Amino acid sequence: MDASPSPAAAPPTPGDGPAPGASAASGPQPAPGGPQPPTGPPSVPGGQLPAPGPPAGYRGPFPPVFPPAPVPASRLRRIAGPAGVLAGVIGAFVVVGSVDPNEPGHYPVCPLLRFTGIYCPGCGGLRSAHAVAHGDIAVAFGSNALAVIGYGLFTVLWVLWMVRAAAGKPVRIALKPVHWWGIGAVLMIFTVVRNLPFGSALAP
Repeated sequence: MDASPSPAAAPPTPGDGPAPGASAASGPQPAPGGPQPPTGPPSVPGGQLPAPGPPAGYRGPFPPVFPPAPVPASRLRRIAGPAGVLAGVIGAFVVVGSVDPNEPGHYPVCPLLRFTGIYCPGCGGLRSAHAVAHGDIAVAFGSNALAVIGYGLFTVLWVLWMVRAAAGKPVRIALKPVHWWGIGAVLMIFTVVRNLPFGSALAP
């Protein structure tokens, strides 16, 4: 056998293989002048992106339907409540001022006074309102002082209500249990005192 050596591999010529510093993982490079690979986000058929869907677990309408914003009430509508209450109170004072409660038969008698002879906290209230309607505050206090104080408190609260309603700010008065107990205590003390001899000035 002829054991002649195999021919040596030809040395690489310039231009063969990757350029110095090029990475083998970079993949094949496009030929100059040939088609270039697409870059950027993939194209969507029709040129429009798909509409986003509802989130997972959402069972309502999509897109969600929101109620329209409430239209702010006019100032005339805002003051309609306090104006109506004032009209009712004025009407009641007109009736009581026209029909004298000091004359028997015009109004029913207090059941507690009729059957027990004890004045309740409201006894003399109509006579007090009649005196206020005629501008006689002293007589009103003599008939029912607590009622006159109530008229004053109502006036203050009504003015506050009207001012805040005109400004679009609701009035919130939250009475706690201690307030109700205080009101009940005042009524009880007033009732007891006006039925005692030394409190006859508070009796109607």
